[in-house]
Parts: sequence; C-alpha cells; structure tokens
Amino acid sequence: QASVLLDDGRTLAYTVRPGFLPVAQGGMGGDSGEPQAAIFHIAYTATGNTGPRPVCFVFNGGPGSSSVWLHFGALGPKRVPVPADGSAPASPYALVDNPLTWLAHFDLVFIDPPHTGYSVTASDEARKKMLSVDGDVAALAEFVRTWLAANGRFGSPLYVVGESYGTTRGAALADKLLDMGLALDGLILVSCAMDLQSLVFLPRNDLPYALFLPAFANVAQYHGLLKGPLGASPEAARQAAEAFVAEDYLSALHAGARLDGRHKRRIEQRMAALTGLPLALVEEKNLRITDQCFFVEALRAQGRIVGRLEARATAPMAASRSREYEFDPGMEALNAPYTALALSYYASLGLTMDTPYQVFNPEVNMAWNWLRGDGKPTGDPAGYTCTSTDLARALRRHPHLRVLAASGRYDLGTPYAASDWSLAQLDAPAEVLARVTHRHYDAGHMFYTRPDDLRQFKTDLVDWLAAAR
Repeated sequence: QASVLLDDGRTLAYTVRPGFLPVAQGGMGGDSGEPQAAIFHIAYTATGNTGPRPVCFVFNGGPGSSSVWLHFGALGPKRVPVPADGSAPASPYALVDNPLTWLAHFDLVFIDPPHTGYSVTASDEARKKMLSVDGDVAALAEFVRTWLAANGRFGSPLYVVGESYGTTRGAALADKLLDMGLALDGLILVSCAMDLQSLVFLPRNDLPYALFLPAFANVAQYHGLLKGPLGASPEAARQAAEAFVAEDYLSALHAGARLDGRHKRRIEQRMAALTGLPLALVEEKNLRITDQCFFVEALRAQGRIVGRLEARATAPMAASRSREYEFDPGMEALNAPYTALALSYYASLGLTMDTPYQVFNPEVNMAWNWLRGDGKPTGDPAGYTCTSTDLARALRRHPHLRVLAASGRYDLGTPYAASDWSLAQLDAPAEVLARVTHRHYDAGHMFYTRPDDLRQFKTDLVDWLAAAR
C-alpha cells in the first residue's frame, strides 16, 4: 500500500504488486497449456474505487528492453528526474513521487517481455519462438488475457502503451487481441517504429534519407549550425526542411544519376544549408546523409558527437576523431540513474533475485527474428518489418479503437517525420483515420524526461481521453 499526491491536489492511494505470470502454449497439440515463459510485471491498482477502472498495459521496445523507461520516466507513481536539457545527472540519484502519474486514469501493468527484466522462457524452442515479431506479439497477447483472467478484469476498458519497438509490438497487438475477443479502447504509440523501411538506411531504400532530414535540420538549429532565417528558430528550420523534402529532395533521390549537374548542385547546397554539414561532405555522400554520418559529422569541428535518441545531448569525440559511433550520449545520460533507481525500488518491494535484472538485453536484440508469417524475406535482411498494416486493420475492425501517437522532435532514432509518414500511410478511410491523433514534443525519444514535455504529454492524454466521452 502506498499513496501519491497528484498534480490536482488529490491524494491517490494504490497497491503495487510485482510478480510473474505464466504464458502457456496455445494450439491443440499435446503440449497445449504448458507454460512457455514466466513474464515479470509490476501492477499498480488504485484503491477505494467503486466501479471498474480501465487497465493500461505498458511496455518499452528494443527489442530487448524492459519497461523501466516508461515506468519511471512518465507513467508510474515514482519518477527518475534528470536534467531537462538531456545531459547526464550527477549521483546520488533520487527517485521521487510523480504527481503526473497515469495511475490517476488507469490501473497500470508494466510488462517486461521474455528475456528482459526478470522474464524468462521455459526452453530453447520457446525462446526462439518468442524472440520474433509474431511470437512476441502472441506471448504478450496471452499475457494480457491471462492477467485479466487472474485479476477478474474482463470487461474493464483496455489500453496499451508502447514505446519505440513497443509501437511495432503494440500495433500488431491491437489486431491480435481482437482475434481473442479483447478490444482495446485506446493505443498510445510513443516514438513510432511501425514501418522499419522508414528507419533503416540500406541500399535502394531512399525513404529514410527524406524522412530524417527535417529532424537533422531541427537538431542542427539547436546546436547553432544554421545561418540566417534557417537558424532563427526550430520551427523555421523544420518548415524549410519539410518543404524542401516535399518539393525537391524526393524527386532528386528518385532521379539518381539522371539528375543534371546544375540541379544536383542546387540540391547539395540546400542540404548543406539545412543540415549544417560541409558542402563537400554532402557531395561526397551523393545527397544521402545517414543517421550515423550525421552523429559523427554534425559537430566534428567542435570535437563532439550528437546523441541518437536525444540529439540535444552531445559527448566528446576520441582524440583520434574516429568516425565510429561508439555510444549514444542521449542514452548514456539515462542508463545509470534509471538502472540504479529501478533496482533500488525493486529491492524495496522485496524483490531479491539470484539472476540480474536485464534493463536492456542486447542478446535479445541480436537474436531477434524480424521476419513475419512464413518467414520469407520481404526486402532487406531485416525484412522491413511492418505492423502499420495490423493497426490499420484493427482500426477498421473496431470502431471504438482510438490512437494517440507521440513524437519527440529531437529523436534521431524514430524521427518525427518518419512517424508522420507512417501514420499517413495507414490503409483506412478518412473517417477511420479521424480516430488517430499525433502530438509532437521538444525533446528526444524519451521526450517525457523533459519536465515541460512530461506535463504536456499528460495534458494531451487527458484531452484525448475526454474527446472519447
């Protein structure tokens, strides 16, 4: 039992219950019903309520990430405060009450997918199956069903929040749950990654070059790399870059070697002006600036690298000025405080496990099977995984499903323009897409670490929930 003082002055009492839930084998085989995984989760339920409360299931992404980021960054009743500018805090770190907790609106269940957190699978076969796009979705769908059954919550309004790869998972989960007779009232997508083709830089895929450019311009303006009107404001930089992409850049990429020299020169000059990168570099890269190139070249003159998941953050280059991107300054700022305080909090709940808690398990990421269905390749080695088709189908199937998407403008992992594109490509008529809302924030991938954006995110949630009534 605990309580938290909310931002409206109310005191909310709640119960916190950590635990494991078995995920059973489905189908009609002889092993049907046999546990295939033990999923670690932490459930928060408000006390003293007379009617059924909505239940919100929450997970992060990776794949390979536990749920600590959304748990202790935005939604839970406890929060890890970090500097608003994305820089790393100094120890000692402090876990504080979160007056903006979403527990005011939902009971919350934070899920650590298989082989993240304390969650494990029962066999090598189960591990291989669950470390895949469709196997992971099936496991999480079964977790939702099992948790609702175990807690007598069938009939409660259902919501899901996913971040990053968690949006890949969440989009498919909305459709999968409908197959099981479980209909979501709402899906919240934080830093969208439903269409990997929009994010993966590989030969013959020009889409990411166009979709990352507005974010490159936004970040370049932040770091003082843009001149004249482009450098006047983030809005000016973004608007100019978005217009350039729509009016000139996409057609130039499509033309390839057919682009005449004078036209190509004009495109190169505009790209250099919008990104702050040297003109010679833009020429060398044949109009194609990857994320990895931008990270190590944008601030090379200052001897610094730019953050991927929080591009306002920077760190010193090696003295050799290597072009190898060895670490992400944005994530380094969060890893230590979140890990230390999550483990301290779990210990305070009486969780003393022999196995380490996997905040992020890189082995899951490396072992992940990105192919769907029959496993036939659909493009690049990663299969250009796409679950936006699942979400579009779920929206068409269920007339009361609503979506709230949220993007950080300083996110160079899942840039905001890629999310704009992905949502605009949902295969559904206009009256269905009217149930999709997209909001933007002025920080990175975990934009909620910036207090102003945390508050705005909560305001946007409240408005979104009120619009459904």
